Amino acid sequence: MADCDVGGGRGMSITLQDAISLITLEADMLDHGDFHDWLKLYTPEGRYVVPIDPDVEDFEKVLNYAYDDAEMREKRVVRLLSGRSISAAPPARTVRLLSRYRMLESSDTHCTLRCAQMLQELRQGRVHDYAANLNYRLEMTEDGLKIALKVVRLLISTEALTAVSYIL
Repeated sequence: MADCDVGGGRGMSITLQDAISLITLEADMLDHGDFHDWLKLYTPEGRYVVPIDPDVEDFEKVLNYAYDDAEMREKRVVRLLSGRSISAAPPARTVRLLSRYRMLESSDTHCTLRCAQMLQELRQGRVHDYAANLNYRLEMTEDGLKIALKVVRLLISTEALTAVSYIL
């Protein structure tokens, strides 16, 4: 898919603009339910993590709202699109805004980026807002820049996410 071919230059550090282009594309895909193409944004070993404790770093040793590898991301998408998930019926409409981008490290093979996300959800006539700090580790692959790790650290981690019918 041409939209996923972000950042094709080798031999130079990944730029902030390359990283922003990829994560903005991801936000757009998620808001428009383009989940199958969203799956292609990740490396095969990539992780999507929503920790319960926003201060934790070792996600494998604690309980998380989400700790998805490729197989679990695929299952999440199937569940969201099947209509059989109670939390996905009716599906929520979302708008997310990303801002405050900061490149924490960058080389020609990978980068680490942090930004803020404000997500507004409309479902069953009710609006919910979720603020989060996002951390990404992006890797340059033969197919362009891909997500190797996305960590969504909710501002208020005690919010019940049991009825979330979308991907943060």
